[in-house]
Amino acid sequence: MANIITISRLPLLLIIVLLFYTGQPLAHLICVPLLLILVLLDSLDGIVARRRHEVSVLGSVLDIMVDRSVELVLWVVYAHLRLVPVAIPLLFIIRGVVVDTLRNSRVGEGIAPFQTLSTPWGRFLVGSPVMRSGYAVVKLLAFAGLAGALAAQGYRGADSALAATLTTLFVSMSWLAVVICLLRGAPVIIEAASSMASRSKR
Repeated sequence: MANIITISRLPLLLIIVLLFYTGQPLAHLICVPLLLILVLLDSLDGIVARRRHEVSVLGSVLDIMVDRSVELVLWVVYAHLRLVPVAIPLLFIIRGVVVDTLRNSRVGEGIAPFQTLSTPWGRFLVGSPVMRSGYAVVKLLAFAGLAGALAAQGYRGADSALAATLTTLFVSMSWLAVVICLLRGAPVIIEAASSMASRSKR
């Protein structure tokens, strides 16, 4: 059940992307609650997995795969719509490829991606409820806020100053998401580099 919830986020993502490209302010506004559902489903699949005892390596891999797909597609779409600078999706893509490759190198050993960290600070930054929830909230505000700003830009007679202010606010929130994303990726890279260095000395 948890894996079905995880996978169900992909068709919802497709619907949101199609709505963005209608060019209609109402469609952009509809994206705001749909983005809220899209992000909340990420929390729901984890809750269901724990309550139904469905936590598994496969579930962890699927969760990261879908999370990354949602994240990257939305950032690329926002850059294409000129809501955020192209540097934002590029940073997310590079970080995602590097960190996910290092994480998944242990999956063959039966170790779930989120269980690869050994240091307390690494586990806190990557796996603690505070960091995971905080990061999810910042991304949700950025994604939904940018959709709202796009809707405000498209309405005739809308206050252009308000639309510009909303865009600036949520682009700033997007940069905050970048900072948190890089911070959460750092322990994976540092610990993997340290582990590789130790192995090479043996």
